[in-house]
Amino acid sequence: MRFARPLTIGSIIGWTALSAILPGAAHLRSGRRRIGYALLGVFAALLVAALVAGLTLQGNVGFLARDSTLTGLVALTGVGALAWFLLVLFSYVTLGPNRLKGRDQIISGIAAGVLCVSVMAPFGYAASSVLAIKDTANVIFQQQEEANPTAAPIKAEDPWDGSSRVNFLLVGGDAAGNRTGLRTDSMTVASIDIKSGNTVLFSLPRNLQHVRFRPGTPLAKRFPNGYMADLPNGGLLNEIWQYAEENPDLVHGKDGQRGPKALMDTIGYTLNLKIDYYALINMYGFAHLVDAIGGLKIRVDHDIRWGGHFGTAGTIKAGYRTLSGEEALWYGRSRVDSDDFSRMGRQRCVIGAFAQQATPQVVLTNFIKIAQAAKKLATTNIPRELLDPLIELAMKVKGAKITSLQFVPPQFYSGAPDWVKIRTATARALRQSVQPARRPQAAGATASPADGTPSAGASGATPEPGVSGTTPKPTPTRSAVAAKPSQTPTRNGNPSAESLSETCGL
Repeated sequence: MRFARPLTIGSIIGWTALSAILPGAAHLRSGRRRIGYALLGVFAALLVAALVAGLTLQGNVGFLARDSTLTGLVALTGVGALAWFLLVLFSYVTLGPNRLKGRDQIISGIAAGVLCVSVMAPFGYAASSVLAIKDTANVIFQQQEEANPTAAPIKAEDPWDGSSRVNFLLVGGDAAGNRTGLRTDSMTVASIDIKSGNTVLFSLPRNLQHVRFRPGTPLAKRFPNGYMADLPNGGLLNEIWQYAEENPDLVHGKDGQRGPKALMDTIGYTLNLKIDYYALINMYGFAHLVDAIGGLKIRVDHDIRWGGHFGTAGTIKAGYRTLSGEEALWYGRSRVDSDDFSRMGRQRCVIGAFAQQATPQVVLTNFIKIAQAAKKLATTNIPRELLDPLIELAMKVKGAKITSLQFVPPQFYSGAPDWVKIRTATARALRQSVQPARRPQAAGATASPADGTPSAGASGATPEPGVSGTTPKPTPTRSAVAAKPSQTPTRNGNPSAESLSETCGL
């Protein structure tokens, strides 16, 4: 069919551009209705398929992290880019630009070429983002057979191997260029209930002294009374990682694996939990990650000065603030007019703020920046095969209850820890995290015997077996049982985990 009237240069460019958004429009305008309706039908089918896929994947976001899925998405974006390029090109040709005058043909041709390249740009960005996901995942997460050849294969139908709870050790590493070795100045165990996503964050102070090691291990034989118990001011928890790396005769394994192995086992024995996996975050790299998501919104209770011994570098003012990466880093690290326990409190608020504010929308919007930062800051033993269920679990955590418990004064004393009290408080916090909300008790009240909850300060109390959901309770060593609450200047009430949202004003 002939045109009802000749198309101008503006009409040709306009209909070509419309076809990039609504395939088939140019063909309908040129009178090629059969092809035009066919293109519209294919486009509608693609939209419906995309909608169905989106609704399906809402309940299986981890599927997108699979290597095969990522490879398929890269191929799909390549096909989409080529298809849209050809669509714009043939839409332009079918409008008959050869009827235009010579100069108008050149101008319309240039415009069509720009449109052809432009429609490929979103596909190119999508492909680069998918490749960034794949590259980042493969750099940070090793295949199971490479990371731990002796471990049992991960079952797709039961990735957590029947456990009701999984425990991650989150370590903030401080490996500055002017220092030998690695200091683990921030150590937090995230214990997650797999069914509900309810999470308890256990923060351990860096200066927790003379920790005990699991009986029967070479470290326990070397330090029967606790780590460097012969040193009154030494033997801190943040030294375990580096000590294990430097002593392969006591902790077996490859370089870079002995430190996390020893720290996971030590903290697990301290809390009566089996630590399943660890993730080491380089604190300076974390600043780049915060910048990548646009900063962290945090309630700053009072001015925090940072830099040197006197806080000469800057001040983070009190109030609700959006902190830059550098500010968030120093908010959690500053020792100016502060102590380790205050720092721990601020650090858990930073972790909580990041967990809440790194929403899927924020991550997708800034993904390439996040991927570039993540490759430089994270080390973990979480296998690549577990990334799919781990993402699913993380989505549960974002909408679940997050509480935290710090082992700090006045309830806990780092210089002479009460190991039984620490384990009892850990077990209690885990039970409470999965219980329905109850009316708050009067201040100072303790649980009744019918509740089955022993007083956290009761002498000789032992944790309940199986509280970790992963392993049975290890028997405390004689030296651990000997640590009576009366020997430590701490309160003997029931220390409870606190809501992170209320504590940090998130």
